[in-house]
Amino acid sequence: MTVFDTTLRDGEQTPGISFTFAQKLDIARQLAGIGVHAIEAGFPASSEGERETVKAIADLGLDSVICGLARSRKEDVDVCIDCGVDMVHVFIPTSEVQRVHTIKKTPEEVLDITREIVSYVRDHCDLCMFSAMDATRTGTEYLISVFQAAAEAGATIINVPDTVGVYTPTAMKQLIGRIVAEVDCPVDVHCHNDFGLAVANTVTAVEAGASQVQVTVNGLGERAGNADIAQTVMILESIYGVRTGVKTERLFETSRLISRYSGIAVLPTQPIVGDNAFSHESGIHSHGVIACAATFEPGIMTPEMVGHRRKLTLGKHVGRHAVRQMLTHAHITPSDSEIDQIVEKVKFMSTKGKKVTDADLYEIAETVMGIGNGGRAIELQDIAIMTGNHVIPTASVKALVYGKELVCSSTGTGPVDAALKAILGVVPAKIQLKEFNIEAISGGSDAIGHVNIAVEDEHGNIFSASGSGDDIVLASTEAMVNAINLLQRIRQAEEK
Repeated sequence: MTVFDTTLRDGEQTPGISFTFAQKLDIARQLAGIGVHAIEAGFPASSEGERETVKAIADLGLDSVICGLARSRKEDVDVCIDCGVDMVHVFIPTSEVQRVHTIKKTPEEVLDITREIVSYVRDHCDLCMFSAMDATRTGTEYLISVFQAAAEAGATIINVPDTVGVYTPTAMKQLIGRIVAEVDCPVDVHCHNDFGLAVANTVTAVEAGASQVQVTVNGLGERAGNADIAQTVMILESIYGVRTGVKTERLFETSRLISRYSGIAVLPTQPIVGDNAFSHESGIHSHGVIACAATFEPGIMTPEMVGHRRKLTLGKHVGRHAVRQMLTHAHITPSDSEIDQIVEKVKFMSTKGKKVTDADLYEIAETVMGIGNGGRAIELQDIAIMTGNHVIPTASVKALVYGKELVCSSTGTGPVDAALKAILGVVPAKIQLKEFNIEAISGGSDAIGHVNIAVEDEHGNIFSASGSGDDIVLASTEAMVNAINLLQRIRQAEEK
């Protein structure tokens, strides 16, 4: 089973997304690095910029097959060939609604064009993918005749697109089964997610004999997107035992890279790569997971398998076992009566709509237990920000770090970015910002903002903290300072 990724082509057709030249090269390297078999680098005939990008990706010398998309026109194919791609992907509409309203061709003309364009590609390139656009709304007998024509003309793989996402898994299994039986050519499937069935249809196609799946990172694509690579790969690998060649332990990092470049956040509840995918709040669930992770996780898929982390989270459903486990990590050991008080206070905070962070938990525990936190590692004394439409955002901070006054200045993409970088500049430990979320908790331009952040130390430990205020920059710096002090608190406890 092989994986064909079209994040750079169909994924970039997501409304509002436009990757830069450098980002596209980074994405291509990442996809090849995780073992994707084929990468659709773009549609080179669509613009000069796209042509240059596809050529540059083809010139990288990646291990993956680099593919260029072309309409069923010789001039489109020529542009792909000039870019040096390994595979040319040609397509033509085959459903009546698309034939009549887009290319205005008869069924017989589509068959003739299919034979001609596939033969032309094979005269100039070793690999040719042929797609019957809107295959799932095309009459089955006619669709098979088109695929047979393509195979006879030399197509090395045929693609069955559910272009508008209207198929069901049952129908997909029947269709792919017939195509595999009657067309002498490997079958690939490309499913859209208009009804949320893209992954299900893709996996069902594999059951029926498809040998390649088309996916995008984070399910990007036209309208509701395409089949998601992480979900598709992990279902095949973990449930079906089908090897895809993808390095699954890099799926999480790949998801975050695309999220950062696309500007589209990954939902916390997104399967496999969402923040909550391996998070547990419920007392019953947390207790079970502490004893054996497989109690409330699939077992056949672990966070380590996809490069993710298991987390116990705080909220109104949290239980004593989870709280005790989290406090033990900080070498805080409350009595049974104290743990009950701590859990009660955590739940009370949660019912007020506040997200309870690690820093909040330790503060609550220390208050209940009547112990000190050993002082703060960093005390922010002064901060100055300069920003504007013709000014590079710059921040300068002065802070007491372990009692020593330090000063640091930094630039950033905005005032918040510059301020956080300046704070990190005065911290001796290696710390990086992993998550940053902000929400308004009141209305109007003077709204109170609540900032939640997570930082990671050099050992991979992640700590969360928050800050609030009507000045977003200051609320962000407060959250960062709280997180750094939390990290120091943990280290001091470990050293004792």
